[in-house]
Amino acid sequence: MERASYSDHGAVPPAQPSKTTSRLMVEAQSTTKRLQTELMQLMTSSAPGISAFPSAEGNLLSWTATIEGPEETPYSGLELKLSFVFPSNYPYAPPTVIFKTPIYHPNVDFSGRICLDILKDKWTAAYNIQTILLSLQSLLGEPNNASPLNGEAAELWDKDPETFKKKVLGRHCDIDDE
Repeated sequence: MERASYSDHGAVPPAQPSKTTSRLMVEAQSTTKRLQTELMQLMTSSAPGISAFPSAEGNLLSWTATIEGPEETPYSGLELKLSFVFPSNYPYAPPTVIFKTPIYHPNVDFSGRICLDILKDKWTAAYNIQTILLSLQSLLGEPNNASPLNGEAAELWDKDPETFKKKVLGRHCDIDDE
């Protein structure tokens, strides 16, 4: 007895995932597992002044984070919100991180984009959400004025700290108030 093929009946055989699709599925599973692990680490961490959680139910690729301004900096006492969007190949590519709270800083533009080497060319899979948040918290007190996104802020940081602090406080507002 001869077996009928799909084409004998005009039916289309079930699609087999391509190598690319299979690779993307494995990457997505790896990314999800990594982000779940990082969430648990953040929840049990004793790192002061930082927090981060997934933004939407079931979507681990979009997070909201908070940084408290470090003491003895113009940002002391301020709470700054950020968004993290993770690529499907995280941790092998960095997340896109943007300040959602308006901030006046030499390494942050007025759209909230951040100039920080570990979010660009210095990224490695060894970094995680916590190291990013701690690096950003450190950047608040020690900007890289050699590579500013906001030249005016870099100049004021160096030459007129009082005016700089006034601009920080003038620019800062809680996004919940908007």
